[in-house]
Amino acid sequence: MDGLFSGKGFSGNIKITQKEFLQLRDIIYELSGIFLNDNRKFLIENRFAPRLSELKLNSYSEYINYLKNHSKGKTEELAMLTELITTNETSFFRDNPQLKVFRNYTLKKMIDEGNKTGRREIKIWSAGCSSGEEPYTLAIILHEALKEDIRKWRIRITANDISTNVLKMAEKGIYTKYSLRTTPIPIISKYFSEKDNNIYQIKPEVKRLIKFGKINLNQDRSVKMVPRSHIVFCRNVIIYFDKDMKRKVLSGFHNNLLDNGHLYVGHSESLHAVTDKFKPRQHAGTITYHKI
Repeated sequence: MDGLFSGKGFSGNIKITQKEFLQLRDIIYELSGIFLNDNRKFLIENRFAPRLSELKLNSYSEYINYLKNHSKGKTEELAMLTELITTNETSFFRDNPQLKVFRNYTLKKMIDEGNKTGRREIKIWSAGCSSGEEPYTLAIILHEALKEDIRKWRIRITANDISTNVLKMAEKGIYTKYSLRTTPIPIISKYFSEKDNNIYQIKPEVKRLIKFGKINLNQDRSVKMVPRSHIVFCRNVIIYFDKDMKRKVLSGFHNNLLDNGHLYVGHSESLHAVTDKFKPRQHAGTITYHKI
């Protein structure tokens, strides 16, 4: 890669033409299923300029050529593309009303049924886990709900994301105080080890419940390899998809979920007029969806 563009200087304020924008948009959609509306040209210019600088490219046409003609570069750039056009703004215990419903309704029902039947198994898929705050939050909630009985249960949280970089952060389980801004202090004391300079590390008993891995929700083969789940969390992900891609992703979730499975999406996301594979249920402060 170093020799492909040698001798070319970078000019800082590169504008993207409409033709280049459409070409790049098509590539992004093909690779990730993320669709950019016409009004996102400024986002591309604003976020991609440093990347073009790193690659010593003078135009978006050169970048598009690089993506199209070099398969190795295409693979490496996929994670970079998605990081540039999405926002990994997250924290532990984000959207507490939704988590309260998960804890007091979905999880309680599963625990009661498991204790009654003796089939004590909980399988959760965190699809679009970003830097790990969501799956770790779910693991902590499981610890809080089951307490010492957690050893009697078979628990697996599958946590996936398209970005290699955020998955590396998630696997380390090390966070700043900012990531814990919505976390109750007793929870921090119980499930994190405090390091120097307000750095916190998740404890091993939480970490062991989770298996991280890379996934592209636009690739059927990858989605089909995810273990079947009782619950799928996919919050603030489908907002980046157009209707066709939403249908595809939601169909994948439907196939993954076991009978009577539960789906949680972001509080600003809705399945209305997108799919009829799930039945919505209204709760105080949030909506959950159930496999039909």
